[in-house]
Amino acid sequence: MYIGLISDTHGVFSKEFRDFFAPVDQIWHAGDFGGGMELAEEIAGFKPLVGVAGNCDNHDLRYTHPLHRFFECEGMRVLMTHVGGYPGRYDPRARQLIDTYRPDIFVCGHSHILKVVRDNKRNMLVINPGAAGLQGFHLVRTALRFHIDGGRIHDMEVFELDR
Repeated sequence: MYIGLISDTHGVFSKEFRDFFAPVDQIWHAGDFGGGMELAEEIAGFKPLVGVAGNCDNHDLRYTHPLHRFFECEGMRVLMTHVGGYPGRYDPRARQLIDTYRPDIFVCGHSHILKVVRDNKRNMLVINPGAAGLQGFHLVRTALRFHIDGGRIHDMEVFELDR
């Protein structure tokens, strides 16, 4: 499966990101869509969407996009939540979810910093796609796309767009 990964859109899903995600099968959104359901519905109308609510999203969005999701994709266990952290510095709630679900891939957002790092202690890949929106301190808007098949993730690509 070909996955597009985005986070922290804060109400913005620009044409450039649509173009980058045009070939993907599914979009994962790691939270902070930007308020209510409008942007989530726009993205879901473009590609199938799997998302979680972020700290800036309203309660209506949480009925469709909960605070965390655990699912399987092509033989890999995936845990997604908005506030996550990184190896050695996980948010306490995220660490509890990680220890409960033991994912192969842990996806988070919130920091507005693109980071892909291996957590060798927990034998998982930690992925944060950075921020695709205009709100926040980041200077570059980012997203990722990658393939998952046969129980492995491969061919990861980074998209960068100046603010």
